Amino acid sequence: MPSYAISQVSACDARFPLPRGAGTDSVHTNSEYCLAVTLLESEGGLCGTGIALTLGEGNRLVCEAIELLAKPLPGMAIEELMSDFGRMSQQMADDPSLRWLGPHKGVVHLALASITNACFDLWAKSRGVPLWRLLLDLAPEEIVRLLDLSYLEEVMSKQDALELLHSKLASRPDREPILQSGYPGYDTSVGWMAYDDDQVRDLTAHAIGQGFKAFKLKVGSADPERDLRRAAMLRKSIGDSGILMFDANQHWNLPVAIRRCRELAQFRPLWIEEPTHPDDIHAHVVLAREIAPVKIAAGEHIPNRVLFKNFLQAGALHYVQADCTRLAGVSEFLTVSFLARKFGLPVPPHVGDMGQLHQHLVLFNNIALGHEALFLEHIPHLRGHFIFPAQVSGGYYQTPQEPGASCDLKWTTGGSH
Repeated sequence: MPSYAISQVSACDARFPLPRGAGTDSVHTNSEYCLAVTLLESEGGLCGTGIALTLGEGNRLVCEAIELLAKPLPGMAIEELMSDFGRMSQQMADDPSLRWLGPHKGVVHLALASITNACFDLWAKSRGVPLWRLLLDLAPEEIVRLLDLSYLEEVMSKQDALELLHSKLASRPDREPILQSGYPGYDTSVGWMAYDDDQVRDLTAHAIGQGFKAFKLKVGSADPERDLRRAAMLRKSIGDSGILMFDANQHWNLPVAIRRCRELAQFRPLWIEEPTHPDDIHAHVVLAREIAPVKIAAGEHIPNRVLFKNFLQAGALHYVQADCTRLAGVSEFLTVSFLARKFGLPVPPHVGDMGQLHQHLVLFNNIALGHEALFLEHIPHLRGHFIFPAQVSGGYYQTPQEPGASCDLKWTTGGSH
C-alpha cells in the first residue's frame, strides 16, 4: 500500500467574480469570492486540496503564508502526519516567527486552515472514503489526537473529549438515518444587501419551490427603514411557518445594535447574526441580555478556539457559527464543536466554502457528538467550480459519497492559479 508521503506543497490563488449584487452585505461590497487553495501532492499519485475563503487582494497574502507554514510537510506520510495531527497543528500555529503575526488569527491562521483542510482531504482520499466516513470510523482516542486542546484544558481536557465521544457511542445508530435523509439546509443567497425587493421576492419564491424552509436576510443598511421593509417583505414571503434569520455582518456599535435588534424582533427571527464587532465579547453579553428572547449567532469572524471558549463562558452567543475555512481548518472546527457540545449550544456553521467541506463535518457532529441537526447554510455561487459540488435536494444536503472532502476545483474561466 502506498505511503502517500507528501512530495510537494503548492498554493493557488483562485478568484471567482460573482453575479452583480451577489455576496454583498453591510460591510463587504465587492462581488468576488476567492479561495486560497493548498495542493498536497503525494508520492502515491493522490492530491489533497484545501481551501480558505477570502474576498479579494488579500488572497495572495494567504497563499504566500501557506507556502511558509507548510515547509515541514514534504516527506511526511499522510498516516504518520494524521496519527497525531493535534500536535502538528499546534506546532505550525506556534511557528516562532509567524506566530507573531497573529497569534492564531488573520492571514497566517487562514493559511493554516487551507493547509489543514488539504491534509484531511488527502487522508480521506488515501483511505478511499469520504471525510465524514473516515471521521466516524475513527476510535475516540484517534479523534482526540486530531485536536489541539491547548489553552482549553480547564474547560475541555483530553479526558473530557474522550468521555464525550464514549458517551455517544451507544446512541449513534439512532442518529445514523440522517445519512440517508440528508442534512437540512437554509438559504442565504436570497437576501444579499444589494438585491432589490423584487429580486429578493423572486429568489425566495424559487428557494421555497426547491424545498427550503429557512432563509437569511442581510441587514445593516444605511437607512434603517430599508431593513425593516425588507424584513417585513421576507417574513410575508415565507409565511408564519418559515424560519427567518438576520445578519448585520458586524456593522453596528452596541447602542445601535440594541436599537436595531429590538426593532427587528417583531419579525420573529431565529437569530440575529454578527450584530456588532466580533472581538467585543462584553458587547455581545450586554446585547444578549438587552434583546432577549432574540438570540445571537456569531462565529464567522471569531478566529480561534480560545476566543470561542471565552464567548461560551460569557454566555455571549446562542448559535455557534464555526467555520473550518476561518478557524485553523477541520481540526479546530472539531475542537470548537466539542466545546459547544459541552456548553449545550448548536453548531450551524458559517459556510465560507459553499458547504463543500462542512457537509462532512456536520454529519460527524450530529452522529458522533450528538449535536442537533439544525441546518447548514447554503450559498450556491461557486458550485460550478467544484468537481463534486454539494448536492442539495428538497432543501437537504445529500450525503457525499466520493473519497475526500469535496474540495477539488475545476480550473476553468471562473478562476486563475
